[in-house]
Amino acid sequence: MNVKINTVHFKSDKKLETFITEKLQKLPSIYDGIIGSEVMLRLENSENKENKIVEVRMIVKGNDLFVKKQSKTFEDAIDQSVEALKKQLVKHKEKIKGM
Repeated sequence: MNVKINTVHFKSDKKLETFITEKLQKLPSIYDGIIGSEVMLRLENSENKENKIVEVRMIVKGNDLFVKKQSKTFEDAIDQSVEALKKQLVKHKEKIKGM
């Protein structure tokens, strides 16, 4: 699966990119129709400590799945995003089988 990572207002380090890729590479075990994913990492300028925003667009056969999470760390936001994507993939898979 192809994982494309974009950042806004900062430069991500290799460790974070590896973490994201490893997390997303586990998702094809749930649904094998995943073509790729696009990850957008963004820092929000605010007083709020939860200023890290992660947006993930998962490209699958038929539809695209999208999730947006905000947290104190990018790692935590990615974990939340992956959990949400797992649920969406299971629903998508059931919908496809039901047709």
